[in-house]
Amino acid sequence: MYVADSRATADPSAGGSTGATADPSAVGTKGVTADPSAVDTTGVTGTRARVSAVVAPTVFALGAVSLITDVSSEMVTAVLPLYLVTGLGLSPLGFGLLDGIYNGFSALVRLAGGHLADRGGGRHKWVAGIGYAISAACKPLLLLAHTLTPIGLILAADRTGKGLRTAPRDALISLSSTPDNRGRAFGVHRAMDTAGALLGPLVAFLILRATVDGYDAVFTVSFCVAVVGVLVLVLFVPGGRRVATGGQVVPGGRESAPVPTGGPTVGERPTLGAAFALLTHRDLRRITVCALLLGLATVSDSFVYLLLQRRLGVPDRWFALLPLGTAAAFLLLAVPLGRLADRIGRWQVFLAGHGALLTAYALLLISWHGTALPYAVLLLHGAFYAATDGVLMAAASDSVPEQLRSSGLALVQTGQAAARFVCSLGFGAAWTLWGDRTALMASAVALAGCAAFALTLRPGRRVPEPAS
Repeated sequence: MYVADSRATADPSAGGSTGATADPSAVGTKGVTADPSAVDTTGVTGTRARVSAVVAPTVFALGAVSLITDVSSEMVTAVLPLYLVTGLGLSPLGFGLLDGIYNGFSALVRLAGGHLADRGGGRHKWVAGIGYAISAACKPLLLLAHTLTPIGLILAADRTGKGLRTAPRDALISLSSTPDNRGRAFGVHRAMDTAGALLGPLVAFLILRATVDGYDAVFTVSFCVAVVGVLVLVLFVPGGRRVATGGQVVPGGRESAPVPTGGPTVGERPTLGAAFALLTHRDLRRITVCALLLGLATVSDSFVYLLLQRRLGVPDRWFALLPLGTAAAFLLLAVPLGRLADRIGRWQVFLAGHGALLTAYALLLISWHGTALPYAVLLLHGAFYAATDGVLMAAASDSVPEQLRSSGLALVQTGQAAARFVCSLGFGAAWTLWGDRTALMASAVALAGCAAFALTLRPGRRVPEPAS
């Protein structure tokens, strides 16, 4: 049976619940309700209904860590395109290389992070903590780098930290939720994460306006904020612990139902071979292939903002505010679309998100330059992330056994990140050779084709996870 959060109070009128029963005569000597119908109406069913509406405290704690960390990282991300292209004079191809490193290098270490977390017996918190610490340490190093090679190395180290932390963090969220509310749990976390993404560019904008050496000040403040995020993780996110029964006691005091089998048994240490063997499962293989194909046609955020600036002639001092539109839409839509995915199906919402991105590309390609253009593009851009980021992880979690949850999610993330790395390189090269419009047109055609193919690879229905 699902057990609600440890701070919840059992309903005394619920027969068969873990709390006291109002009528002692209705309970047998072993605590079993005499009237079977009472269990159907107020026992397991009622408890599962309450749990499905509750998000575990661990999700909120991880959301706070992500919020603070995103304030730090998005401060840098908001100014980095302008700093590199305008300040250092990089070509679109050179920027595409650095942007590919920034967004795709983590693919090389995500599997390592997921495997270390699983192999450590559920030490997801500490593997994630190492990743957060590495990224924080990279921020002040940007003060010392002014050429392509050292900046590339620093960005690679920063993304190494992100690669180490992402799969263990998402595994903690997955293990702290039930199948019925997993989309909502990821939606809550992504909404908190995006709140940080909303604040980061705003803080960077204010710093640039208030200081003389604006970029150096942004990098310094970003480091200080990142350190706070690491401290919150260490102090407030509990570590997981396993039990030998069919469920699992997870951070936040919740017991989840058994997940689909297929991984190592309890007490057996997961191996890399077992992690890669997960791709023999049809649903996870299809999810991974679709994430990879769609990632090949997903233009990075930085290029989208540069395209908007060119279309509208946005002054440099306002450039850092463009990510606010994406973050605001993501923040508003993450939880509603997560709940919608739980109700109507995660794959439908995931593909609809790519439809929103395709519409944003179309708006950038047409000749319309009205004042509503940036609002429409950024709204669609944010809707894309709200419908795909957490929803993809929730969909993948349904196909991965608990013992390999972190490794399984890392497989999907690795395919997607590697594909986006290739896309950044290709888009930067196409922009340099043929211009931004031709490059975006090619990406739009590729995205439409990949999305149509993804419709044919729709994963099957989630394997039910019975209550114990």
